Amino acid sequence: MDASDFVMLTGENGAAKTTLLRNTLGLLKPSKGSVQISPKNRFGEKLVIGYVSQQVASFNAGFPSTVLELVQSGRYQRGKWFKKLDKDDREHVRRSLNSVGMWEMRHKKIGELSGGQKQRISLARVFATDPDLFVLDEPTTGMDTNSREEFYKLLKHNSSEHGKGILMVTHDHQEIRHYADKHIELVRKEDSPWRCFSMDSCKELSKPHS
Repeated sequence: MDASDFVMLTGENGAAKTTLLRNTLGLLKPSKGSVQISPKNRFGEKLVIGYVSQQVASFNAGFPSTVLELVQSGRYQRGKWFKKLDKDDREHVRRSLNSVGMWEMRHKKIGELSGGQKQRISLARVFATDPDLFVLDEPTTGMDTNSREEFYKLLKHNSSEHGKGILMVTHDHQEIRHYADKHIELVRKEDSPWRCFSMDSCKELSKPHS
């Protein structure tokens, strides 16, 4: 994928979608072949990756942090450990929480939130890190239709206007197909190749996707 591609990754259960993401991130080592990610972004700086896993929202009831504190911690990854967050940092955090509809709940304890709300603040924290590449494993779990639509618009804006790369596992490919640039479908059968559909130029655009 190119630096600003918005790629959706789909496939039936057992097609190894999450396994592919983990191999891509270096969390697993493939038994065959290799996965390469550029170490630098399009500006020649170190590539920053924001990853949201399926289990990211599994905070227990006793988790001590507030919503605001957790999302603010995403700014420290930009070399700000032990430094006070400045005005730009705070504004970035505010926009990140607003983008997932959680600004009004910023002072809530994380353990008090529902599963869907925990998922949203986890996404907000990733937005706060301002990564070059978003790697998202079914990030819209627990969101209603309107929230998903706004989330897809936000991702598309980051991709097209800010040059962010997005690789997202999803079951909602009919909803997101109008925003994604490419569609990779993993086929469960071992001797079947991966299929890649370009959403803006490929002839497959006019065909239904399974």
